[in-house]
Amino acid sequence: MFNTLPDYINVLKPRETSLLTFIGAATMFIADRGVPPWNQLLLTTLAILIASAAANGFTNYLDRNLDCLMPRTRNRALAAKRIDPAEKALPMLFALAAIGLVLAWIVHPYTFLADLIGTIVAVTFRKKVTCVFPQGAIAGCAPVLMGWFAAEPSLNWQIGLICLLIIVWLPSHVWGVMVARRDEYINAGITFFPMSATPATGIRLMVFSGLLLFATSIVLYFVADFGWLYLSGAILLGLALLASSFKLLLTSDSTRAWRVYKISSFPYLGILFFIMVLDLLLL
Repeated sequence: MFNTLPDYINVLKPRETSLLTFIGAATMFIADRGVPPWNQLLLTTLAILIASAAANGFTNYLDRNLDCLMPRTRNRALAAKRIDPAEKALPMLFALAAIGLVLAWIVHPYTFLADLIGTIVAVTFRKKVTCVFPQGAIAGCAPVLMGWFAAEPSLNWQIGLICLLIIVWLPSHVWGVMVARRDEYINAGITFFPMSATPATGIRLMVFSGLLLFATSIVLYFVADFGWLYLSGAILLGLALLASSFKLLLTSDSTRAWRVYKISSFPYLGILFFIMVLDLLLL
């Protein structure tokens, strides 16, 4: 009765999957310095979409016993037992992971490798010390590496900075929600950072990572040879995120932390990658 299609889609975290797919596809434009061949673009985007959905689904499955303890996440399909037992979702997740890997291999062996490593890290390297480093950083870079290798099967400073951008973006996004809902996470028995530190320490590190994020986005302008459109967008978006972070530093208010979390997702990361693509296509 409850095992409806929307519940199974909910397991795949569609919002997070959509963002990862978008930045992965955008990276393909960046690597190609323009519009990639449409057949390659569509195949790569599909591979990133399916691989990201599978990885998010596995983490959703593995976190279900924690999710059911927190008000913010207790209504997720697995935590709320709308899919019960939760193992009913596993055939779908394994099938998606396999399909994603096959598609990634067709795109390029390096794309396959990025998918494989990202999925393994997301599923097996669980949260011990911090949910951001290193597992979140590795898994978060997988979609952009998949998109990059589809168009440019070699590494350079440009993709290195894009990955660094993702890595220093993660604290604002992940720690933001954990600071905002600190009591929920502690009551659920979560003890890794930032729960293991004082709120002030976590917030200071969020601000520091925000400064690194701003600096990385500006350095990327010079290294990737973007135009004024990207530079303007990076400055405006970076200042907006920093302003919200510094207000949090001054107040330590959970509402401010939640605002940092909300700004950092699509409003910051999604729009920044969108501007990268526009800059390449229009200028």
